[in-house]
Amino acid sequence: MVKTVNFSGVWCPSITPFSPQGEIDLSGLAVHMQRLTTAEINVILLMGSIGEFTSLSQEERLMLLREARGMSPLPMVANISSTCVSDMLALAEEAYACGYDAVMVLPHYYFYQTSHQLLCYYRELGKRLRGKWFAYNFPARTGCDLDAGLVAQLATEFPNFVGIKDTVDCLSHNRLMIQTMADVRTDFVVLSGYDEYFVPNLLAGGSGVISGLNNIVPELFVQSWGAWEKGDLHQLSSIQREISKLSSIYTIGNDFVTTIKTVLSRKFHSTRPLSRNFGGELTAEECQAIDIIFDINAS
Repeated sequence: MVKTVNFSGVWCPSITPFSPQGEIDLSGLAVHMQRLTTAEINVILLMGSIGEFTSLSQEERLMLLREARGMSPLPMVANISSTCVSDMLALAEEAYACGYDAVMVLPHYYFYQTSHQLLCYYRELGKRLRGKWFAYNFPARTGCDLDAGLVAQLATEFPNFVGIKDTVDCLSHNRLMIQTMADVRTDFVVLSGYDEYFVPNLLAGGSGVISGLNNIVPELFVQSWGAWEKGDLHQLSSIQREISKLSSIYTIGNDFVTTIKTVLSRKFHSTRPLSRNFGGELTAEECQAIDIIFDINAS
């Protein structure tokens, strides 16, 4: 029997906790996963950008795939992006074998990719991935854009291509993707990669959000999703203002991953503010700022 998963709603791109020795902290991850599960978000994304996949070795990624799947009964998607296709395919096979509901793939990065190259790249992957997969559009990091026409072409060719994370800080890009895909595949999922675009994405006909803030306040986004499903525009408006206020976190510090981990460490004390990204440690003044934003009693 084919497993049917609803990929709409609230996704959390989970952090990857580290120990003081720099190793992956599986016990800390398990506690974090339990928080997300209790909050009843819709999907957990493993090894996304906030999960620091670029700093993980292939062996660490394979280990993380095996260990993390059993930490939550929620639907889970694994980011398998890499510059090495054979590594990506090995990660995909492991993810499918471990019970992940789909994998996610960035365009090839470092070398700029033309639209023709992107089409050839994803066609090759589409032929070789045996399960469901998402594209991950992040032009600020890859230097190339998966435009709506290209995504529509791939969606007509590959039924297992089920959605896209559109991480573009431009509502019109998100909106055009939603409108174009609605004419091609009614089951295709278009998710915003920016916290503040959750409600605008839904209003435009999209499917939800993959939001870094869900590591900290997943309950808030779950409430927003519930208000949307009930048609409670008053609550939706109130929550949107709160999401906008909390989104100021992305202006604090030099590395937003470290900043998010610092909030988690100070608020919940179950993981450490340790990242493999360099130079992200917050100053005392910056810690005070996040304490105010997230109502943390540092004492």
